[in-house]
Amino acid sequence: MADAALTGKSEKRYQMGKMIVAVIALMLAAVPLAAQAAEADKEKAQVTEADLKKGEKVFKRKCRQCHNADKEKKKIGPHLVGLFGRKAGTVDGFRYSSAMKAKGEEGLVWDAETLDEYLTRPKKMVPKGKMMFPGLKKEADRFNLIGYLEKVTKKPAE
Repeated sequence: MADAALTGKSEKRYQMGKMIVAVIALMLAAVPLAAQAAEADKEKAQVTEADLKKGEKVFKRKCRQCHNADKEKKKIGPHLVGLFGRKAGTVDGFRYSSAMKAKGEEGLVWDAETLDEYLTRPKKMVPKGKMMFPGLKKEADRFNLIGYLEKVTKKPAE
C-alpha cells in the first residue's frame, strides 16, 4: 500500500533505497565467502614451497622408526637413500612383499606424485604390502615430508 501512495521523485527515491538495501545485503553475504577464499589462498601459498623443518619433524615422528633416509642401512623398512627415481621394491637386501615387487614390475617409480599417493593411504596403493603405516591425512604434512625426503635421500655424488 505504501508503494502505491508514492509518486514521482518519492517513488524513485524509494526504489533507489530498496536497491541500495539489496546491494548491501549481497555484500554482507559475500564477506564470509571472501574470507573463506582468502583462507584457502593462504593455505595454498603455504604449500607451494615445502617447509623442510616441518618435513623433518614429520619424518622423525612418523618414519624414522622404520626407515633410514640418509644411510643405506635397512631397518624394519628399506632405506630411502636414492628414493626418487627408483623403481618400487628394488632396494638390495630388503625382503619386500610380493605386492610391492609386483608394483615395481608394473613400472611404479617413486617421485613426488607417486609418494603423495602412497603416503596418503599405503594399503590403498599396495593392498597386500607389508608397511603397516596407515598414512598421512594432512596434505601439508605429506608435501613437507616429500620435500624433505627429496633433499635428504639424494645419493652422494660418486
